[in-house]
Amino acid sequence: MKTDPIDRTYFPDESAGPFTVIGSAVQRSDALGHVTGRTAFFEDVAPPGLLHLKMHRSARHHARITSVDLTAALEVPGVVRILTHEDIPNNVFTPLKLIGVQPDDEPVLAEGTVRYLGEPICAVVAESEAAAYEGAARVGVTYDDLPAVFDVEEALKEGAPIVNEYQGNNYFTYEGHHCRRIRFGDVDSAFAAADHVFEWRYQSAPIEHAPTETTGCIVVPQADGRLRIHSDTQACFFTLDNTALILGTPFNKLRIVGGTVGGGFGGKVDIQVEPVACVAAMLTGQPVKYVWNRYEEMQVSSPRAAERLYIKDAVMADGRITGRKITLYVDAGAYARHSPYGTTKAAAHMPGPYSIPNVWADCHCVFTNRTPSSAMRGFGVTIADFALESQMDRVARELNMDPLQLRLKNAYRDGDLKAHRKVASGTALIEVIQKAAEMVGHELPDEYRRMSSVETS
Repeated sequence: MKTDPIDRTYFPDESAGPFTVIGSAVQRSDALGHVTGRTAFFEDVAPPGLLHLKMHRSARHHARITSVDLTAALEVPGVVRILTHEDIPNNVFTPLKLIGVQPDDEPVLAEGTVRYLGEPICAVVAESEAAAYEGAARVGVTYDDLPAVFDVEEALKEGAPIVNEYQGNNYFTYEGHHCRRIRFGDVDSAFAAADHVFEWRYQSAPIEHAPTETTGCIVVPQADGRLRIHSDTQACFFTLDNTALILGTPFNKLRIVGGTVGGGFGGKVDIQVEPVACVAAMLTGQPVKYVWNRYEEMQVSSPRAAERLYIKDAVMADGRITGRKITLYVDAGAYARHSPYGTTKAAAHMPGPYSIPNVWADCHCVFTNRTPSSAMRGFGVTIADFALESQMDRVARELNMDPLQLRLKNAYRDGDLKAHRKVASGTALIEVIQKAAEMVGHELPDEYRRMSSVETS
């Protein structure tokens, strides 16, 4: 008997095939739980004996820690224990070590030096949230201030203060190079032969995810020695594996319980709360809750990186772009986290969805004394697209040319070799532009309406 492998639940018109969901209103499977308040979040877990963890954070952008005094904090009624870097089994990590991106470069709790404002130094564990906050406020830290650097280009200059000693330089190294590079064709020849050369600078600021639910977890010790971690992480097994590496424990000693994430957008893939909460639960033998307040979420959660791009184009009088040179600086903040990966994604996206025969790109992942940046909705591509498409509009304006026609003239097609030497397929950019023009009543000449992504003429 032949069976239909397609779930027809949301396909009322079977004659239309399996794609009728597109363009139609389909109820989310979790919508009813959300609007009735029955959806369970990690903070709905209320184990008996729950302790609360709050962090004492750096008051400096860059400094050596000369002393840490816990005396006053330990005298706060309800404070059970205070954790320092000495309590963390493997105190230096990078979230991408599982895929071979190293060196490990970020302490779970600061050890010797702080490299950004708000870096965690001591974790105060108490019987109430109020006691944990009071204890954290009473931790006494003295500093020997160090010079800080906040600008990506300043950070790369000779003599700039070294931000991240684990890396050895203020940049991430890719296969022996100081940046992720693209070399395709001969851009110098393209600029020499061009009718026009245009160059502009683009800059973005860090962007905070601002989820409704702040980052947090509750860790519950089990009778068999395992830890059950209730978390709002976006990546359960990624969090489990990295936490196990930090704890120096077998992976099967941890159990991650995920569930509904009250907004993440990429910001909840870093492992910021689970490791230290697990250590606290292991040392106290009690459940521990560690959740950021709104100030912490805004100050220390990984934002989208600030980026700076310089784009220089060789352009012919008819609008053909024959060469594009791009210099990108990605502000990783004080530590790597996911920024080396995002910078690689950015490089692979250059020069945008256009068939440009000569491309040169240097994409720098730079360390500064700012909050470490990380993943956010298409990171590595989103800001690059803003810059690349702004560049196309400005070129069109300089040539007094229709910006859609400029894009169509340069659009990549199926079979084109992209600058990172992958063959383009399923492009459809031409058809999308044509349809968009039609929908808004933007007239295109016949030669542009006849163009196709699968044909070269």
